[in-house]
Amino acid sequence: KLHSDLDKGVGTVKYTLSGDGAGTVFTIDETTGDIHAIRSLDREEKPFYTLRAQAVDVDTKKPLEPESEFIIKVQDINDNEPKFLDGPYVASVPEMSPVGAYVLQVKATDADDPTYGNSARVVYSILQGQPYFSIDPKTGVIRTALPNMDREVKEQYQVLIQAKDMGGQLGGLAGTTTVNITLTDVNDNPPRFPKSIFHLKVPETSHVGSAVGRIRAVDPDFGKNAEIEYNIVPGDGGNLFDITTDEYTQEGVIKLKKPLDFETKKAYTFKVEASNLHLDHRFHSVGPFKDTATVKINVLDMDEPPVFSKPMYTMEVYEDTPVGTIIGAVTAQDLDAGSSSVRYFMDWKNDVDSYFTIDATEGTIATNELLDRESTAQYNLSIIASKVSNPLLTSKVNVIINVLDVNEFPPEISIPYETSVCENAKPGQVIQIITAADKDLSPAGQRFSFKLSSEASNKPNFTVHDYRNNTAGIETRRNGYSRRQQELYFLPVVIEDSSYPVQSSTNTLTIRVCRCDSDGTIQSCNVEAIFLPVGLSTGALIAILLCIVILLVIVVLYVALRRQKKKDTLMTSKEDIRDNVIHYDDEGGGEEDTQAFDIGALRNPKVIEDNKIRRDIKPDTLRFTRHRPPAEDNTDIRDFINQRLQENDVDPSAPPYDSLATYAYEGNGSVAESLSSIDSLATEADQDYDYLSDWGPRFKILADMFGEESYNPDKVT
Repeated sequence: KLHSDLDKGVGTVKYTLSGDGAGTVFTIDETTGDIHAIRSLDREEKPFYTLRAQAVDVDTKKPLEPESEFIIKVQDINDNEPKFLDGPYVASVPEMSPVGAYVLQVKATDADDPTYGNSARVVYSILQGQPYFSIDPKTGVIRTALPNMDREVKEQYQVLIQAKDMGGQLGGLAGTTTVNITLTDVNDNPPRFPKSIFHLKVPETSHVGSAVGRIRAVDPDFGKNAEIEYNIVPGDGGNLFDITTDEYTQEGVIKLKKPLDFETKKAYTFKVEASNLHLDHRFHSVGPFKDTATVKINVLDMDEPPVFSKPMYTMEVYEDTPVGTIIGAVTAQDLDAGSSSVRYFMDWKNDVDSYFTIDATEGTIATNELLDRESTAQYNLSIIASKVSNPLLTSKVNVIINVLDVNEFPPEISIPYETSVCENAKPGQVIQIITAADKDLSPAGQRFSFKLSSEASNKPNFTVHDYRNNTAGIETRRNGYSRRQQELYFLPVVIEDSSYPVQSSTNTLTIRVCRCDSDGTIQSCNVEAIFLPVGLSTGALIAILLCIVILLVIVVLYVALRRQKKKDTLMTSKEDIRDNVIHYDDEGGGEEDTQAFDIGALRNPKVIEDNKIRRDIKPDTLRFTRHRPPAEDNTDIRDFINQRLQENDVDPSAPPYDSLATYAYEGNGSVAESLSSIDSLATEADQDYDYLSDWGPRFKILADMFGEESYNPDKVT
């Protein structure tokens, strides 16, 4: 309620209200000043309102007092229950945890005013989940309440948590949430075989490495805690089998390590041990985390193919052995109780197998064609044996046949077939070591012998020294050799082998005489080198050749300079080449007169000097600069003359050198005929030179000089 001291209660004062919520939340009686709330208030929405009130005169509308400000505070009541903003919750705790093991902390919030009363004071409690878990009423921490909770017994727990305000007193508001708790696995259970004896039946034809059976131990744990390792306990039959773990099913897979034979042994017994890979030291006291079972394997009798007496056969035969000669035999037996007969045949792979045949009953192998060791030294055959009672049961064996050599080829000297000897060689000097090669397959201990042929043994030039290790040395027998007397020597060497029958051959070794230095290093073996001076070394010869080359270069340069000097005398270095045409005392004969000057000066445009002022013409004040593009040395004379002709056509200061444009050609005379006054019948005064004006700009100056018209520079083009 608002009231002014100036209000006498006669209705002359009017009260007004402004500020937060004026007119919408709060209203004022203009006469009495009573303030009313026109709708319900929510402290959680707006805890206070700031308003301004004023008393004004009803008649004049003027304020009777200054505007006053006041605050309306909303008083809190318990109208909000606690809420779990993060619920529902998911948590986990290891199985077998002790009492009081931490699981999770939950938190509820209350929107009421925590500073006023107990409206926001929250207390936690468990409505569902006892006696397994407990909760702290103030902090909301959930802990285990029972010891040794086993995941294998129960894995999932659902706990219902309540949060109540007003300190949990009667009349307080409450909120709930759910906590789903999972017990995680620990390795607290050893593997156990469901039975103590496993019986397996294995056919005797099972392949080595194949799986012959599976056994399994059960471990109630989960994940890596349930991983099992299987091992065979050493004992009877354990060396024929192996066991591995299937990582997906955790089963023990028994595999065969060696072949089985029903006729040799019909049953095997051994023990298998199963143990955990990952152990937990907290549970060692429970007992050993492993278990043992017995495995009995019965071998089943099967109809097996024949068995060869050897895994592989090796035979030998000499080359050129007559066709049909037996070189060996293979043997296979049926080890089954019925003992069926065996038949043999060859596994044809290629045409090479046709060199041999096999007896189907006895298994003897004989030659079918003549053999040549030099063509094929070894044959690899595949022999198949099958049972008569069951031809589908077959076995295969490889037979290697080595073709033995018969000494039919003589030995030959290995490369090189040519060697050299120095002119200054001394007697007994070894100039070459030779070896021999034989196309035959040399047996162990075969040796080659070397000697000179009978016709060469009497010559005093060279000899052969056999070192008796399949090598020999060529030695000199005299002091010095001369290339001028004999450049090549041919030495016949006889080589014999030690096989039977003995084979020998005569090989010719070419020996070339060469010039060497004092150390025996070869300097020259060419035929041309024979005629060189004996006393000159290679360095001296090179120096002589260099001197000759230098002299030739000097001569060539001298001749070139002489030619250049002759060309320079044909023209004056400080005058234009056309001065040769202008400055003469005799009148020329026109275009056909080629003796007036050297035409070669025109063919060498480089001697022309640019911007040369002509001496036969008086310079005029009107001069056009003449630009002469440079000509290359190999420019065709036709292009050069045409270029000069074009320059003179457009240059009014150029003299009337008709001959410059056509010097490259031998003509029959100028179109304008001769300009000479010789043989002219009329005198100079009687002649009419007006026709010079019709000849073009090249004769403009002559027309101005001899004509009646005066020179007009404006007409020059």
